[in-house]
Amino acid sequence: MRHPLRLTILAFSFGAAAALAQAPADVETVLSRVGERVGEYYRRAQNVMCLEKFTVQPIGASSFGVDGLARVTESELRIETDSGDGDGDGGGEAKVVRVIRKINGRVPREREKDKRDRAGCTDPNPLSPEPLAFLLPAHRSEYRFTLAGRGKGKDRDLLLLDYKSVAVRQTAELIEAENGRDDCYESKGDIPSRGRVWIDADSFDVMRVEEHLVGPVDFRVSERLRRRRNIDAQMVIERMDRTIRFKKIAFNDPDEVMLLPESIDQLSLWRGGMQSTRRSHTFTDYRRFVTGARLVK
Repeated sequence: MRHPLRLTILAFSFGAAAALAQAPADVETVLSRVGERVGEYYRRAQNVMCLEKFTVQPIGASSFGVDGLARVTESELRIETDSGDGDGDGGGEAKVVRVIRKINGRVPREREKDKRDRAGCTDPNPLSPEPLAFLLPAHRSEYRFTLAGRGKGKDRDLLLLDYKSVAVRQTAELIEAENGRDDCYESKGDIPSRGRVWIDADSFDVMRVEEHLVGPVDFRVSERLRRRRNIDAQMVIERMDRTIRFKKIAFNDPDEVMLLPESIDQLSLWRGGMQSTRRSHTFTDYRRFVTGARLVK
């Protein structure tokens, strides 16, 4: 089962620290400022690349224990934007471009058999949608946003923004994956979700995102697919939790600090024949294009 990788690279700039008490109290102001930061990210993100290590561990749906061998892929990541101007009005949205360099420590082979091996069903997509588009004006109507106050302890300088899908009816369908691998599937349709965004009260950068299903999701399986693949008529994903964390990365020549993904962790629990998994992404070796083909770490 494929789930779109949610990956964001946000530019971070230092400035004079404002008092937390002066942070905007209304949700529209917060959304506007965060949208501006996402727009700035779209203008600059294509200058950054990194290495991703992606681990998929099959688990038991009830025990959460290991239920098979883990698969590890190592990829080179970069960002591409479309023809929009990226000014936060819904244009210039970005995609993550991924090139897999190693699978379980070995360079991938180009044989047709290896390309169709179902063991690769969990490999991340070459192209993944950039996830913070829901914070841009063009997509905000799809969610209901509320301010949940401020964080506590080490998160006391963060604003908490909760969100939930406006649509409550799901239209999920299980379909055969387009990657050409046998016995691989992906989802199609709308799945209601809810989550929380941790936002720096001074810069309005996103520091952390957590997302969950609103509730268990039933997937419709066509009669043709059931007969062709001999799979269950009903597939249910009971739980899917995803957390994205960011960290500050310093670049030199010229000096700059950017807020970049540190890790993504996801737990998916299925009922009806699909494999439950724990998935983790770690991001290292950040590099920045500054002039021509020159890279700066």
